[in-house]
Amino acid sequence: MGQNAVTSMQFLSFSRMQTNDRNGLLTSRANALVKQTAAVRKSARERRESGLFFLEGARLCADAASTGTVVSVCLYTDEAAQKYADRLRTVLSAAEKAARITPELAEYLSETKSPQGVFCLCRMRERTDRIDSAGKYLALSDVQNPDNLGAISRTAEALGLSGLIVEGGCDPYNPKAQRAAMGALLRIPIIETDDLCALLEDCRGRGMRTFASTPDADALPVTDVSFSGGTVCVVGNEGAGLREEILRSCTRVTIPMRGRAESFNASAAATILLWEMTRENAR
Repeated sequence: MGQNAVTSMQFLSFSRMQTNDRNGLLTSRANALVKQTAAVRKSARERRESGLFFLEGARLCADAASTGTVVSVCLYTDEAAQKYADRLRTVLSAAEKAARITPELAEYLSETKSPQGVFCLCRMRERTDRIDSAGKYLALSDVQNPDNLGAISRTAEALGLSGLIVEGGCDPYNPKAQRAAMGALLRIPIIETDDLCALLEDCRGRGMRTFASTPDADALPVTDVSFSGGTVCVVGNEGAGLREEILRSCTRVTIPMRGRAESFNASAAATILLWEMTRENAR
């Protein structure tokens, strides 16, 4: 092992739960930590009940640890300890439990074709319902694709949005969403709601303006709208769009299109809307 590699017992604090765990090396899928990690990765219900979520990759895990996310468990291979020593050291210094695993277990736990061999279970942030009346928010109603959710959050953070509002659809702690977000979902405020219409009504009651994105030709072109002041703009489901009750309650805006396409991908539409919402502040 190289001079800068993480040593085999560095920051190690886990119980050996299987008789075939050799010298601190977990080798069995039946190991309690391995089983828990796999269950949290696969199941939104398990994530909700445990309050934990799954991250994969040296950079993403290190970013989470360095930005204050509580790392409950870190599993890593000996190869990762050499190849990603600095980032892994950041993770292990924050982890409540850590253990080495075999390459075979890394393949089992990974969602990628070429796993880096670093996996974490992290504690979810406390839920918040705080909305700044002067802020700018993008609301996502029933957006199902985790890649879309992750990409949207990354753009929202980059453009300085106040936060994302999420109603239904993809679990923000879905591993694919977290990977696509590259840490943004751990840093930007996320407000989850079961009743977006009621939340929008409350926002309007506090002087905020609410907009609903739609491909309808009779909606206001988004380029003609001023997004100054407190604003919420809603993007809907990839296939069905927004519910009528949301469309009726908000000012409808549309992205002018040429060509034969009927609508934008949810992530592409959100990117354009986010730019229009924030470009006045970019000058």
